[in-house]
Amino acid sequence: MSSPGTVYIIKVGGNVIDNPAFLDSFLKDFAAVPALKVLIHGGGKIATRIGDKLGIAANYVNGRRITDAETIDVVTMVYGGLVNKQVVAKLQANGCNAIGLTGADANIIPAVKRPVKEIDYGFVGDIPEGSVQTAPVKLLLDAGITPVLAPLTHDGKGQILNTNADTIASSLAVALSAHYTVRLIYCFEKKGVLRNAEDDESVINLINRDIYRQLLADGALSDGILPKLDNAFAAIESGVKEVLIGHAGDLQRNTTGSVAGTLIC
Repeated sequence: MSSPGTVYIIKVGGNVIDNPAFLDSFLKDFAAVPALKVLIHGGGKIATRIGDKLGIAANYVNGRRITDAETIDVVTMVYGGLVNKQVVAKLQANGCNAIGLTGADANIIPAVKRPVKEIDYGFVGDIPEGSVQTAPVKLLLDAGITPVLAPLTHDGKGQILNTNADTIASSLAVALSAHYTVRLIYCFEKKGVLRNAEDDESVINLINRDIYRQLLADGALSDGILPKLDNAFAAIESGVKEVLIGHAGDLQRNTTGSVAGTLIC
């Protein structure tokens, strides 16, 4: 249950963004969250579809998008424009006064271009520790306006950078924990962290560092969930009250006192 000084940082995954009915239902629940809140959204496959129409093919290495000069234009248009503004418009329709932003707006998230090692990811941003600027976000929250952040940052030299939405959510949660009691919720299409990726009912309800180490040793976790867990533990260790990974359809339960999904502690 939220207290007056509570902020929910809620990240919604790309598979929810890609499903109009699922997204509409989620945004209705998000609008009803009885506390201050920030939404961070993933990109979904919309950028890939629009890129294909423009003759700009998506290129992935190890499941991560390579963001070359043409692709950064596409993701900026789609994530910062089309997806972000559609989400904001739907929230307004649900009585939630929202504002759509990227990390470049009000200098909220300065980032650095990922250095080239074995792979050149192109215009992809990493967020240095302590770089998130909380003052503009706090100003909006205190004015009763809900920020909606697209997965884009900037390098301070005029370049937009494609940045992992899970990382943005974790970094923002850590930064805001200096001012509020912060609860970070990752919402996606699964019921939580699964012991068996093929079994949607095999939810692990609680994970601490010891349990996480054992799960890794057992090879029990799918590769896709590992970045979420790494971000979750980083947030917990830096002052975030709690992190929950759960189904987007359970958001109402997860913001009104009960827990459905995986609690990280």
